[in-house]
Amino acid sequence: MVGTADLGARGGQRQPLPTKMIRMVLVDDHAILRQGLRSVLEREPDLRVVGEASSESEAESVVREADPDVVLMDLKLSAGSEYEGLSLCAKLSAAHDGIGLLVLTTFLDDELVVRAVHAGARGYVVKDVDTTELVRAIRAVSAGESAFDARSAAAVVRSMNGRSTPRERLTDRELEVLRLLAAGMSNSSIGERLFISATTAKFHVSNILRKLEVSRRAEAVYAASKRGLI
Repeated sequence: MVGTADLGARGGQRQPLPTKMIRMVLVDDHAILRQGLRSVLEREPDLRVVGEASSESEAESVVREADPDVVLMDLKLSAGSEYEGLSLCAKLSAAHDGIGLLVLTTFLDDELVVRAVHAGARGYVVKDVDTTELVRAIRAVSAGESAFDARSAAAVVRSMNGRSTPRERLTDRELEVLRLLAAGMSNSSIGERLFISATTAKFHVSNILRKLEVSRRAEAVYAASKRGLI
C-alpha cells in the first residue's frame, strides 16, 4: 500500500506546473488498493483515472478502450501466476506505441526489475513509496522519461554493471544531465533543474558512467569532452 516512506530529497524542490491532463488506467487484482490509489491520485489536478482492471485480459481491453497516457500496474495479478504483469507489460508496449508503463509492486529483485524494463516498463516503484514520489514517477513516465525509486534504480545499475556496450549512445536526457554534471552540479541540483527527483538524477548519472566506461563523475566529464559530447 502506498505509505509515507521518505524516499528521495524533496524538500524545497520546485515542481513543474501541470501542462496537460494525464489519463491513467490502474491494474491490480485488489479492488481496495485500486480504490485507494484512485482516491489519492485524483487529488492532483493533472491526474485522472479513466479505467481499472484486475487481470491481464481485462487490462488489455480497458487500455484499448480508454487509450490512457499511463498504466500503473502490479506484476502479480492472480494467485495462480507469479508475474503475470510482465506478460501484460510486453503486450501493452507492443500494442500501444508511446504508452507509459509504470510498475507498482511489492516484489523487488534485480532480475525482476530488469525483466520489467525489457518488457517495456519506463518505471518501477515499490508499494511503500511515498505519494509525492509516486506522483512524480507518473508524471515522468507520461513525459517519456524513466522513473525508479532508490531500490529499483540500484537494482538496474547493479544488473548492468560490467555489461556496457563500448561507445553506447547517450540519450537526450542523459546528455542534459551530463552537461549539468560538467557544471559541477550535485544530483539534487540536477534534479531540481530538470524537475526530476534526486534518485532519478542519480540513476541517469550511473547510466552515464556505465556508458562512458568510467567510475567517477570527473572522469565522465573528461571522457565526454574527448568525445565531443559537451
